[in-house]
Amino acid sequence: MEQQTIAEVNDKKLCTACGSAAIYTGSFVEFLCPNCNGDLIRRCEKCKNLSNNYKCKKCGFEGP
Repeated sequence: MEQQTIAEVNDKKLCTACGSAAIYTGSFVEFLCPNCNGDLIRRCEKCKNLSNNYKCKKCGFEGP
């Protein structure tokens, strides 16, 4: 069996805006893209508070 890196194992737990491991940065929110409902957006507490932009990987929608 191939050894996986932490980034590969926790890929779905990364903040969409900054790429940090959202599960390790305090509170975070998860929601479907408000434009296409096709991608799960995750935002860490820092990006939420700073209103950092995120981008949907499926449709390209950008939001604060």
